[in-house]
Amino acid sequence: MSPGTVVAVGGHESDGGRALGGLLDAGVPSVGGGRALLRCVRALRARGERVCVVPMTLGRDPDLAADAARTLRALAPEERAGTVLAAPFGTADHLVGWLRGAACRAPGDAALLVTAPSGGPYADADLFRIARLVRQYGRHRTVEVALTGGEPDPAEGVRRCLALGERRVVLLPAAWAAPDSPDPAHCRRGGPLLSPAAVAGVLDARVREAWERYERSGDDGLSRALSAAHSHSHSHSHTHEHAHDHGDAHAHAHRSADTAAPPRTAAPPALTSHRSPR
Repeated sequence: MSPGTVVAVGGHESDGGRALGGLLDAGVPSVGGGRALLRCVRALRARGERVCVVPMTLGRDPDLAADAARTLRALAPEERAGTVLAAPFGTADHLVGWLRGAACRAPGDAALLVTAPSGGPYADADLFRIARLVRQYGRHRTVEVALTGGEPDPAEGVRRCLALGERRVVLLPAAWAAPDSPDPAHCRRGGPLLSPAAVAGVLDARVREAWERYERSGDDGLSRALSAAHSHSHSHSHTHEHAHDHGDAHAHAHRSADTAAPPRTAAPPALTSHRSPR
Protein backbone atom coordinates (compact mmCIF):
# COMPACT_ATOMS: atom_id res chain seq x y z
CA MET A 1 0.00 0.00 0.00
CA SER A 2 1.31 3.48 -0.87
CA PRO A 3 2.60 5.68 1.98
CA GLY A 4 -0.01 7.79 3.66
CA THR A 5 -3.27 7.24 5.49
CA VAL A 6 -6.38 5.45 4.28
CA VAL A 7 -9.71 6.93 5.39
CA ALA A 8 -12.79 4.72 5.14
CA VAL A 9 -16.02 6.68 4.62
CA GLY A 10 -19.28 4.88 5.34
CA GLY A 11 -22.98 5.42 4.71
CA HIS A 12 -26.16 3.57 5.62
CA GLU A 13 -24.55 0.16 5.03
CA SER A 14 -22.14 0.75 7.93
CA ASP A 15 -24.14 3.04 10.21
CA GLY A 16 -22.08 6.03 9.11
CA GLY A 17 -18.81 4.09 9.40
CA ARG A 18 -19.42 2.91 12.97
CA ALA A 19 -19.85 -0.75 11.95
CA LEU A 20 -16.43 -0.81 10.24
CA GLY A 21 -14.36 -0.56 13.39
CA GLY A 22 -13.76 -4.23 14.06
CA LEU A 23 -12.97 -5.05 10.43
CA LEU A 24 -10.35 -2.41 9.63
CA ASP A 25 -6.72 -2.10 10.59
CA ALA A 26 -6.18 0.15 13.61
CA GLY A 27 -4.47 2.71 11.39
CA VAL A 28 -7.50 3.17 9.14
CA PRO A 29 -9.98 5.71 10.55
CA SER A 30 -13.63 5.18 9.63
CA VAL A 31 -15.93 8.18 9.42
CA GLY A 32 -19.30 9.21 8.09
CA GLY A 33 -19.56 11.59 5.18
CA GLY A 34 -19.82 15.37 5.12
CA ARG A 35 -18.19 17.37 7.90
CA ALA A 36 -16.75 14.31 9.65
CA LEU A 37 -14.88 13.32 6.48
CA LEU A 38 -13.73 16.88 5.84
CA ARG A 39 -12.40 17.31 9.38
CA CYS A 40 -10.55 14.00 9.26
CA VAL A 41 -8.86 14.69 5.92
CA ARG A 42 -7.92 18.25 6.86
CA ALA A 43 -6.31 17.09 10.09
CA LEU A 44 -4.26 14.45 8.25
CA ARG A 45 -3.18 16.86 5.52
CA ALA A 46 -2.17 19.41 8.16
CA ARG A 47 0.30 16.79 9.43
CA GLY A 48 1.66 16.32 5.91
CA GLU A 49 0.03 12.90 5.41
CA ARG A 50 -1.04 11.80 1.98
CA VAL A 51 -4.66 10.62 2.15
CA CYS A 52 -6.67 8.08 0.19
CA VAL A 53 -10.42 8.09 0.88
CA VAL A 54 -12.26 4.85 0.14
CA PRO A 55 -16.08 4.85 -0.13
CA MET A 56 -17.00 1.71 1.83
CA THR A 57 -20.12 0.74 -0.07
CA LEU A 58 -20.82 -2.92 -0.70
CA GLY A 59 -22.89 -1.97 -3.75
CA ARG A 60 -26.11 -0.63 -2.23
CA ASP A 61 -25.04 3.01 -1.78
CA PRO A 62 -24.20 4.22 -5.30
CA ASP A 63 -24.10 7.89 -4.25
CA LEU A 64 -21.51 7.44 -1.49
CA ALA A 65 -18.51 8.03 -3.78
CA ALA A 66 -20.04 11.15 -5.36
CA ASP A 67 -20.98 12.54 -1.95
CA ALA A 68 -17.39 12.02 -0.80
CA ALA A 69 -16.11 13.74 -3.96
CA ARG A 70 -18.32 16.77 -3.33
CA THR A 71 -17.00 16.96 0.23
CA LEU A 72 -13.36 16.72 -0.84
CA ARG A 73 -13.84 19.52 -3.37
CA ALA A 74 -14.21 21.84 -0.36
CA LEU A 75 -10.54 21.26 0.53
CA ALA A 76 -8.10 24.07 -0.13
CA PRO A 77 -5.83 23.52 -3.19
CA GLU A 78 -2.85 22.68 -0.98
CA GLU A 79 -4.98 20.13 0.91
CA ARG A 80 -6.29 18.51 -2.28
CA ALA A 81 -2.75 17.98 -3.53
CA GLY A 82 -1.88 14.55 -2.18
CA THR A 83 -5.51 13.57 -1.50
CA VAL A 84 -7.17 10.94 -3.69
CA LEU A 85 -10.57 9.29 -3.82
CA ALA A 86 -10.52 5.57 -4.58
CA ALA A 87 -13.13 3.60 -6.46
CA PRO A 88 -15.96 2.23 -4.29
CA PHE A 89 -15.03 -0.77 -2.17
CA GLY A 90 -17.64 -2.94 -3.89
CA THR A 91 -20.46 -3.06 -6.42
CA ALA A 92 -23.77 -4.89 -6.47
CA ASP A 93 -22.11 -7.66 -8.52
CA HIS A 94 -19.42 -8.01 -5.86
CA LEU A 95 -22.15 -8.19 -3.22
CA VAL A 96 -23.86 -11.07 -5.00
CA GLY A 97 -20.57 -12.97 -5.08
CA TRP A 98 -19.77 -12.25 -1.44
CA LEU A 99 -23.25 -13.34 -0.36
CA ARG A 100 -22.97 -16.55 -2.37
CA GLY A 101 -19.70 -17.27 -0.59
CA ALA A 102 -21.30 -16.63 2.79
CA ALA A 103 -24.28 -18.81 1.83
CA CYS A 104 -21.93 -21.71 1.15
CA ARG A 105 -20.88 -21.58 4.80
CA ALA A 106 -24.49 -21.86 6.04
CA PRO A 107 -26.19 -25.24 6.63
CA GLY A 108 -27.95 -26.43 3.50
CA ASP A 109 -31.19 -27.23 5.34
CA ALA A 110 -31.56 -23.72 6.78
CA ALA A 111 -33.36 -20.76 5.27
CA LEU A 112 -31.29 -17.69 4.48
CA LEU A 113 -32.49 -14.25 5.56
CA VAL A 114 -30.50 -11.58 3.70
CA THR A 115 -30.42 -8.53 5.99
CA ALA A 116 -29.36 -4.92 5.54
CA PRO A 117 -30.24 -1.48 6.89
CA SER A 118 -32.89 0.26 4.82
CA GLY A 119 -31.28 2.58 2.28
CA GLY A 120 -34.24 4.04 0.40
CA PRO A 121 -36.87 2.50 -1.87
CA TYR A 122 -34.70 1.66 -4.87
CA ALA A 123 -31.69 0.41 -2.93
CA ASP A 124 -34.07 -1.72 -0.86
CA ALA A 125 -35.85 -3.07 -3.92
CA ASP A 126 -32.50 -4.02 -5.45
CA LEU A 127 -31.76 -6.16 -2.41
CA PHE A 128 -34.63 -8.42 -3.47
CA ARG A 129 -32.96 -8.85 -6.87
CA ILE A 130 -29.63 -9.63 -5.20
CA ALA A 131 -31.29 -12.20 -2.91
CA ARG A 132 -32.95 -13.82 -5.92
CA LEU A 133 -29.56 -14.30 -7.57
CA VAL A 134 -28.14 -15.77 -4.37
CA ARG A 135 -30.98 -18.31 -4.30
CA GLN A 136 -30.77 -19.00 -8.05
CA TYR A 137 -27.13 -20.03 -7.93
CA GLY A 138 -27.13 -21.58 -4.46
CA ARG A 139 -28.38 -24.69 -2.69
CA HIS A 140 -30.83 -23.18 -0.19
CA ARG A 141 -34.52 -23.69 -0.73
CA THR A 142 -35.64 -20.43 0.89
CA VAL A 143 -33.94 -17.05 0.66
CA GLU A 144 -35.82 -14.09 2.15
CA VAL A 145 -34.98 -10.40 2.67
CA ALA A 146 -35.22 -8.27 5.82
CA LEU A 147 -34.50 -4.56 6.25
CA THR A 148 -33.48 -2.99 9.53
CA GLY A 149 -35.56 0.16 9.74
CA GLY A 150 -37.72 -0.96 6.81
CA GLU A 151 -40.24 -3.59 5.77
CA PRO A 152 -40.13 -6.47 6.26
CA ASP A 153 -37.95 -6.12 9.34
CA PRO A 154 -35.79 -9.02 10.61
CA ALA A 155 -38.47 -10.32 12.98
CA GLU A 156 -41.02 -10.43 10.15
CA GLY A 157 -38.44 -12.03 7.88
CA VAL A 158 -37.88 -14.86 10.35
CA ARG A 159 -41.65 -15.35 10.68
CA ARG A 160 -41.95 -15.64 6.90
CA CYS A 161 -39.28 -18.31 6.78
CA LEU A 162 -40.95 -20.30 9.55
CA ALA A 163 -44.34 -19.93 7.85
CA LEU A 164 -42.80 -21.51 4.75
CA GLY A 165 -41.99 -24.59 6.80
CA GLU A 166 -38.34 -23.87 7.57
CA ARG A 167 -37.03 -24.84 11.00
CA ARG A 168 -33.77 -22.89 11.05
CA VAL A 169 -32.89 -19.45 9.73
CA VAL A 170 -29.43 -17.97 9.16
CA LEU A 171 -29.17 -14.18 9.08
CA LEU A 172 -26.91 -13.30 6.15
CA PRO A 173 -25.72 -9.66 6.31
CA ALA A 174 -25.62 -7.75 3.02
CA ALA A 175 -24.09 -4.79 4.85
CA TRP A 176 -21.34 -3.98 7.32
CA ALA A 177 -23.93 -3.62 10.07
CA ALA A 178 -25.61 -6.89 11.08
CA PRO A 179 -28.79 -7.06 13.17
CA ASP A 180 -29.17 -9.01 16.39
CA SER A 181 -31.07 -12.26 16.15
CA PRO A 182 -34.79 -11.49 16.63
CA ASP A 183 -35.61 -15.12 17.49
CA PRO A 184 -32.63 -16.98 19.02
CA ALA A 185 -34.66 -20.16 19.27
CA HIS A 186 -34.93 -20.45 15.49
CA CYS A 187 -32.18 -18.34 13.95
CA ARG A 188 -28.54 -17.39 14.25
CA ARG A 189 -26.24 -14.80 12.76
CA GLY A 190 -24.24 -15.87 9.73
CA GLY A 191 -21.80 -12.96 9.46
CA PRO A 192 -19.69 -11.10 9.03
CA LEU A 193 -19.99 -10.97 5.26
CA LEU A 194 -16.22 -10.55 4.84
CA SER A 195 -13.37 -11.44 7.17
CA PRO A 196 -10.91 -8.73 8.25
CA ALA A 197 -8.29 -10.32 5.97
CA ALA A 198 -10.64 -10.18 2.98
CA VAL A 199 -11.54 -6.55 3.76
CA ALA A 200 -7.85 -5.67 3.97
CA GLY A 201 -7.17 -7.32 0.61
CA VAL A 202 -9.92 -5.44 -1.21
CA LEU A 203 -9.03 -2.17 0.52
CA ASP A 204 -5.39 -2.55 -0.47
CA ALA A 205 -6.37 -3.09 -4.11
CA ARG A 206 -8.60 0.01 -4.20
CA VAL A 207 -5.92 2.18 -2.58
CA ARG A 208 -3.15 0.90 -4.83
CA GLU A 209 -5.26 1.56 -7.96
CA ALA A 210 -6.06 5.10 -6.77
CA TRP A 211 -2.43 6.05 -6.14
CA GLU A 212 -1.24 4.48 -9.38
CA ARG A 213 -3.81 6.50 -11.32
CA TYR A 214 -2.83 9.68 -9.48
CA GLU A 215 0.88 9.20 -10.03
CA ARG A 216 0.41 8.24 -13.66
CA SER A 217 -1.97 11.00 -14.78
CA GLY A 218 -2.73 13.28 -11.83
CA ASP A 219 -6.28 11.91 -11.61
CA ASP A 220 -7.41 12.32 -8.00
CA GLY A 221 -10.67 10.41 -8.59
CA LEU A 222 -13.08 13.25 -7.78
CA SER A 223 -14.25 13.99 -11.33
CA ARG A 224 -14.45 10.27 -12.02
CA ALA A 225 -16.80 9.73 -9.05
CA LEU A 226 -19.00 12.69 -10.01
CA SER A 227 -19.21 11.56 -13.64
CA ALA A 228 -20.20 8.04 -12.58
CA ALA A 229 -22.93 9.46 -10.36
CA HIS A 230 -24.21 11.66 -13.20
CA SER A 231 -24.36 8.70 -15.60
CA HIS A 232 -26.12 6.62 -12.98
CA SER A 233 -28.73 9.31 -12.27
CA HIS A 234 -29.29 9.98 -15.98
CA SER A 235 -29.85 6.30 -16.70
CA HIS A 236 -32.23 5.89 -13.79
CA SER A 237 -34.22 8.99 -14.72
CA HIS A 238 -34.74 7.81 -18.28
CA THR A 239 -35.69 4.33 -17.13
CA HIS A 240 -38.53 5.58 -14.96
CA GLU A 241 -39.60 8.43 -17.19
CA HIS A 242 -40.13 6.01 -20.04
CA ALA A 243 -41.58 3.24 -17.95
CA HIS A 244 -44.05 5.32 -15.94
CA ASP A 245 -44.38 8.58 -17.91
CA HIS A 246 -44.05 10.68 -14.74
CA GLY A 247 -41.87 13.29 -16.45
CA ASP A 248 -38.88 15.24 -15.20
CA ALA A 249 -40.22 15.92 -11.70
CA HIS A 250 -40.36 12.22 -10.94
CA ALA A 251 -37.02 11.54 -12.60
CA HIS A 252 -35.16 14.15 -10.59
CA ALA A 253 -36.85 13.22 -7.33
CA HIS A 254 -35.08 9.86 -7.36
CA ARG A 255 -31.53 10.75 -8.40
CA SER A 256 -30.07 8.34 -5.86
CA ALA A 257 -31.92 5.26 -7.06
CA ASP A 258 -30.24 2.12 -8.33
CA THR A 259 -30.84 1.63 -12.04
CA ALA A 260 -31.03 -2.13 -11.74
CA ALA A 261 -33.78 -2.00 -9.13
CA PRO A 262 -37.40 -2.80 -9.95
CA PRO A 263 -39.84 0.05 -9.31
CA ARG A 264 -41.40 -1.52 -6.21
CA THR A 265 -40.05 -1.60 -2.68
CA ALA A 266 -41.87 -4.72 -1.65
CA ALA A 267 -44.34 -7.29 -2.82
CA PRO A 268 -46.77 -9.69 -1.18
CA PRO A 269 -45.04 -12.59 0.57
CA ALA A 270 -45.90 -14.97 -2.25
CA LEU A 271 -43.86 -12.83 -4.65
CA THR A 272 -40.91 -11.93 -2.44
CA SER A 273 -40.20 -15.47 -1.24
CA HIS A 274 -37.25 -16.83 -3.18
CA ARG A 275 -38.00 -20.48 -2.62
CA SER A 276 -37.28 -23.53 -4.72
CA PRO A 277 -39.06 -26.90 -4.45
CA ARG A 278 -37.52 -29.58 -2.33
